Amino acid sequence: MAISDLLSSIDSEIARLQQARSLLAGVSTGTRGESRPVRAKRTLSAAAREKIAAAQRKRWAAQKKAAKKEA
Repeated sequence: MAISDLLSSIDSEIARLQQARSLLAGVSTGTRGESRPVRAKRTLSAAAREKIAAAQRKRWAAQKKAAKKEA
């Protein structure tokens, strides 16, 4: 195979890859941060935090009780 044949083969492959890249780039809307709306930070009230903490303490107590029962 002659060098000119190799070069033309490489050039056609490059053109094919560039076309595929441009198609894929057109589909992409950007980075993850750009495509999603920005949400405001959610905060919990003190009462809600205490309610969650109490529920977690209750789960831990049940888990500890089950562990003592098995031992």
